[in-house]
Amino acid sequence: MSEKYCIHGFVSGRVQGVWFRAFCQQQARANSVTGWAKNLADGRVEVMLAGQQENVETVLTAVHQGPQLSKVEKVASDTTQWQSFSDFTTA
Repeated sequence: MSEKYCIHGFVSGRVQGVWFRAFCQQQARANSVTGWAKNLADGRVEVMLAGQQENVETVLTAVHQGPQLSKVEKVASDTTQWQSFSDFTTA
């Protein structure tokens, strides 16, 4: 079993108003990843992904693609200290 892994990131591009947060939630739940995604005032989406390393990396790969209507231009992410969440939420 792999270690617990936590990623904090910011997604830039056409990522608001295109179901991006719901897409993140769907991908996270499908891969047993918890955390959250929220819109920022500057047009980016901020994400926190927590779970087993390979699952988090699978979701992060999906985040780089985004849903059909999105246009992801940049994902700036880094590992961060482990945090525990009960689910994946959107705000």
